[in-house]
Amino acid sequence: MGAAGYIAPRHLKAIKETGNNLIAAVDPFDSVGIMDSYFPDCSFFKEFELFDRHLSKLKAEGKGTDYLSVCSPDYMHDAHIRYGLKIGANVISEKPLVLNPWNLDALEKAEGESEGRVFTILQMRYHQTILDLKKLVDEGPADKVYNMDLTYITSRGNWFYTSWKGDVHRSGGIATNIGIHFYDMLHWIFGEVKKNVVHVKTHDRVAGFIEFERARVRYFLSINADTLPEEILAKGQRIFRSFNLEGKEIEFTDGFTDLHTESYRRILEGDGFGIKEARKSIQIVYDIRNSVPIGLTGDYHPFASKKIASHPFGW
Repeated sequence: MGAAGYIAPRHLKAIKETGNNLIAAVDPFDSVGIMDSYFPDCSFFKEFELFDRHLSKLKAEGKGTDYLSVCSPDYMHDAHIRYGLKIGANVISEKPLVLNPWNLDALEKAEGESEGRVFTILQMRYHQTILDLKKLVDEGPADKVYNMDLTYITSRGNWFYTSWKGDVHRSGGIATNIGIHFYDMLHWIFGEVKKNVVHVKTHDRVAGFIEFERARVRYFLSINADTLPEEILAKGQRIFRSFNLEGKEIEFTDGFTDLHTESYRRILEGDGFGIKEARKSIQIVYDIRNSVPIGLTGDYHPFASKKIASHPFGW
């Protein structure tokens, strides 16, 4: 579900590389020619009702769906996951599973009443650099509290603001849309959240401070190219990722290519991440989304003071 979306090709690749077959896909947009590179015989539908009828027919013929992959916009995940459970399938959903923490309670109930399981993609937990970092923390002094600066800037054009991604009610805002896997990673490594402060929150960035059991993290996330470091702009690059732990840069730019495939492989082996694992990061981004920014006071990320541009459409 959501075959024309930005993230769909990673799922297509993962399905192919794990030796599976895509039998049907649906999306109201028909720019899905990329499927020819993976599953040229896949049935494609623009209307959900026809997609549903097709799957029902296959089920009646004893060819029911084993897994439903959900790559639709964030605000649709909840309904599409429920649909997958209703037809007796396991569900593999892009993050976030849902936008609000209480939606997870209802999903757990629906999962318990169905034959299927709900899985999500938390690919940072398979990145080798992140695994090494977790090992370092786990094997280090139990009472040590680390200091980290997390910076993630992934430039987006004006199209972003007219799409569902630019609507906080449908995407969950910047922290949810581009950052939820980072918050999941931080919780996974450094433990429970003790304090969550937002310094800056606008249409194109969010900056704040989160105190975990084992780390004090200043973060800055942005989709505005003007916030990129000068040396990155000079190279013509539009993405910048940085983990600075205790003054030491941790390089993790590479190694993302096959993480969706690894996620699928683990799920198919019965070792994937489900509703329980997704809960903490969804709570973190929900709290960020509903926090009132306190401004440039306290321990804030140095990028937080960068000039904030007005919304490109004056909203």
